[in-house]
Amino acid sequence: MGDIIIAFANWIWGTPMLILLMGGGSILLFHSRFIPFTKIGHAVSLLRGKYDDSNLPGQITSFQALSSAIAATVGLGNISGVAIAINMGGPGAIFWMWVSAFVGMATKFYTCSLAIMFRGKDTNGVVQGGPMYVIEEGMGKKWKFLAYLFCIAGVMGLLAIFQANQLTAVIRTVLLEPSGLDNGESTKWIIGISMMVVVAVVILGGISRIASVASKLVPFMVGMYFVTVMIIVFKYIGDVPDMLKLIVSDAFSGKAAAGGVVGTVIIIGARRAAFSNEAGIGTAPMVHGASKNSEPIREGLIAMLGPFIDTVVVCTLTALVILLTGVWQTTESDGVRLTLAAFDLALPVIGRYLLMIAVLIFALSTMFTYSYYGHKCSNYLFGADKADYYNYFYLITIVAGAVVSLEVVVSLVDGMYAVMAIPTMISTFYLAPKVRVAAKDYFQRMKTN
Repeated sequence: MGDIIIAFANWIWGTPMLILLMGGGSILLFHSRFIPFTKIGHAVSLLRGKYDDSNLPGQITSFQALSSAIAATVGLGNISGVAIAINMGGPGAIFWMWVSAFVGMATKFYTCSLAIMFRGKDTNGVVQGGPMYVIEEGMGKKWKFLAYLFCIAGVMGLLAIFQANQLTAVIRTVLLEPSGLDNGESTKWIIGISMMVVVAVVILGGISRIASVASKLVPFMVGMYFVTVMIIVFKYIGDVPDMLKLIVSDAFSGKAAAGGVVGTVIIIGARRAAFSNEAGIGTAPMVHGASKNSEPIREGLIAMLGPFIDTVVVCTLTALVILLTGVWQTTESDGVRLTLAAFDLALPVIGRYLLMIAVLIFALSTMFTYSYYGHKCSNYLFGADKADYYNYFYLITIVAGAVVSLEVVVSLVDGMYAVMAIPTMISTFYLAPKVRVAAKDYFQRMKTN
């Protein structure tokens, strides 16, 4: 059974998801008339809160919605995912991550505009958003099976088991093992229970507390990581142009990738970008749908900044550190250990501890937001009065993630992500013309104001 789960995850995250997410996103980019490029300035001004109105329906501000969404996407994928991409596909994989990010911006624009356009109400009468409500309210009751499919996959796929496992490994490697304080299985249990308590304090307070913590944690998290990486980049500043050239040239030659096949490099880059920024999966529309915003296009414009911040900014910084230090050519390490080797080399003594803090905040912020996503799916499936039980199930799985071996479970989570993308992208294509009409109307009103 485990082998079947692993094989399914590897198969569906190959060609099928590439066609759905990259191909579909490219179509949406053209359909939007390149809004991610032409309206990015307006999106930034919106983010500053220029049009915020606390009296509008919803639970959080647009800035808090973006912070919460970025809290889920800016995580271990930006640290270990980039290292895996370079290890498997060479520097050229980063170029295709950039391409995927711009395509993903168009996907996020559509999915999050629809999340405001077609909001529903849960059994308590609270306004909610997300692909399940978009399907029910926008496509009609006959498509409701897609909403159920999304939520069933969401309940299983949006557990923080991977984050718990990786964070436990980093804490043991960086802090405990060098000090002789690691006691094997008992240490895993202690770390797991500690993480569960920290996450419980935040998530049991609901989306308002999650958003409040995320809106404070995320700017600090990205800022701290940005400063640390810029110190490293400045140290190797003379080599930066060569590394950027290498990323672009290798994208079309594939020389550094195994077998030198360009197609392989594209697949690796696109897959890692999809895991990193989650465009098209349907997670971000759930939190953007809770935003205090009555303008669907405005929310879509804010949301599309997510893949840019996540992949073009944060992932590129990580890639530069790995390439500039040369560890990708001189070590057998992979994932977070490869990034750790780069920080160790560039900033001896303090480098690994700075990365440790980044991993800690990245992982915890992801755990906070994932709990909200899974709670929303449970709310839709079982009703608002029973949804809170999901939080306790979620917290128990954090401990499980810290102590068990996860190849099969991670593959199950990956597979569920792919299943979530299917109803999300079907509903987006079906309702895309309504977004285009709304966008035309919105920008005409902006001109006359």
